Amino acid sequence: MKKKKEVIIIISAILFAIALFVRMSQTFQLILMLVAYILLGKDTVLKAVKNVEKGDFFDENFLMTVATLGAIIIGEYPEAVAVMLFYEVGELFQSYAINKSRKSIADMMDIKPEYANVIRDNKSIKVDPDEVQIDEIIEIKPGERVPLDAIIIKGETTLDTSALTGESIPVEVREGASILSGCINLNALILAKVTKEYFDSTVNKVLDLVENAAAKKSTSERLITRFAKIYTPIVISLAVLLAILPPIISGEYNFRLWIFRALSFLVVSCPCAFVISVPLSFFSGIGAASRAGILIKGGNYLEILSKVDTVVLDKTGTLTKGIPAVTDIVTYGRNENELITITSAIEKGSQHPLASAIMRKAEENGLKFNDVTVEDFQSITGKGVKAKINNEMYYVGSQNLFEELHGSISSDKKEKIADMQTQGKTVMVLGTEKEILSFIAVADEMRESSKEVIGKLNNMGIETVMLTGDNQRTATAIGKQVGVSDIKADLLPEDKLNFIKELREKHQSVGMVGDGVNDAPALAASTVGVAMGGAGTDTALETADIALMSDDLSKLPYTIKLSRKALAIIKQNITFSLAIKLVALLLVMPGWLTLWIAIFADMGATLLVTLNSLRLLKIKE
Repeated sequence: MKKKKEVIIIISAILFAIALFVRMSQTFQLILMLVAYILLGKDTVLKAVKNVEKGDFFDENFLMTVATLGAIIIGEYPEAVAVMLFYEVGELFQSYAINKSRKSIADMMDIKPEYANVIRDNKSIKVDPDEVQIDEIIEIKPGERVPLDAIIIKGETTLDTSALTGESIPVEVREGASILSGCINLNALILAKVTKEYFDSTVNKVLDLVENAAAKKSTSERLITRFAKIYTPIVISLAVLLAILPPIISGEYNFRLWIFRALSFLVVSCPCAFVISVPLSFFSGIGAASRAGILIKGGNYLEILSKVDTVVLDKTGTLTKGIPAVTDIVTYGRNENELITITSAIEKGSQHPLASAIMRKAEENGLKFNDVTVEDFQSITGKGVKAKINNEMYYVGSQNLFEELHGSISSDKKEKIADMQTQGKTVMVLGTEKEILSFIAVADEMRESSKEVIGKLNNMGIETVMLTGDNQRTATAIGKQVGVSDIKADLLPEDKLNFIKELREKHQSVGMVGDGVNDAPALAASTVGVAMGGAGTDTALETADIALMSDDLSKLPYTIKLSRKALAIIKQNITFSLAIKLVALLLVMPGWLTLWIAIFADMGATLLVTLNSLRLLKIKE
């Protein structure tokens, strides 16, 4: 289609040049001009007519049609053809620029798998991915795209995850590893068991969100659309008055001159420059983000992010890696392995993130905690758990739980707990109703990028707040280590949600960053929710407004920088476009603005704001 347009423009330009510069009869010259005009303006005039039939008079097609047909009526044929020629050339360049912006998002759209090799009756059959069922076995050859989310059951290979996460370093995977649809198998054949149907697969959800991103218009886009609908009829009315009033007021009745000036004013007043600049800026921003493995669900979220003055970060899985490990074990009166076995047997029934650390420690020590019979297991909300082993009731939980049970804790034990907490460790206590048997200290490894990211956010003038369910002493130690502005500790999930709601009442825009699982309510309650590791988390893709597809917090400052740059470019474009219109209005009265200059000014403005918008694609991490 673009090639066809290029050919039409070239042929029309040649006909126009012949008519202007080769000696011939006026009749033949007129025919060449009209043929050139019809070739160039046919689509624009037809679009204008269709829009008028729908009752939509006010767009650039209508303005160009009125201006050029008006020029033909008053005998200004060269101006009519020139205006349409320059307009079409400008539209062509504009389409090139838009396509360049779209390409970044189109690159992500290429992650859609074309087929899946499913094993049926001991044969590999090539089928559409949406025909494969859960638990079926698929074969993925080197160079092929992973068609569905699955678990490897045979083989090991390296995956290119860059299309999903923006990470350039391939990932090694082997038997038992989960693999995501959309990645590319680089170097070995593998067999995998399908865990999700195509409709629920990562690749389909990502593609669906990317396709719908353009539909979620920002406040700026909606304002510009409304402004154009008011602005355009005003411009047309002014053009009509410009054609009629000056010749009547002057008494010269030189309508031909003032109609020509009115047509010039109409052309240069075409609002296409600022109408296109806003959506194109957001589209370019979303495209640049997708190339870096950041999924922004719409221009509205990019705009909101640019105004964020407070960023709330959940500690576990966001500032830390979310993989806690046992660091210290302090026992009182009994064998260490016996106490770890008891604690692990009880924690097996717990959903607490620290429980997995204790069970891993037991496995490392070769302890058979799964063989222990646990009775009367009960969770004590926000404090710990209790269960009966060998007819004795044991408690595992926080210091507060045992202060309630025993009335108080000895000063030496309190000091021991405090000492470990000031090192950023979370202390779990094992005991009975009568005595404390053990302290188990667990620490979550800090992400290498956390301190640097918090520093960048603080330097951008953004207040940073860390939320955690840890006690205040542990939270303070970790918060100081990374450099957050504020720390909120001892929070239950509902407390985090309430805190976000309170912050929104005090601040213009609050961003929440979490792993998208336990943080879903808080992400939804924030002004803009940002989820970590979106490529592997369904909840992140569904709940958050922006998903950092890789598990990399360092992409957060880049995303905010990109959003701020997008808004700055939009303001530049709108200011420049309106300034051009104002200058045109001042030039038209003394007759300095010709149709030729008008179209150059209008198309020039459109191209400049388009190129300015495309600068967003060049912003690096």
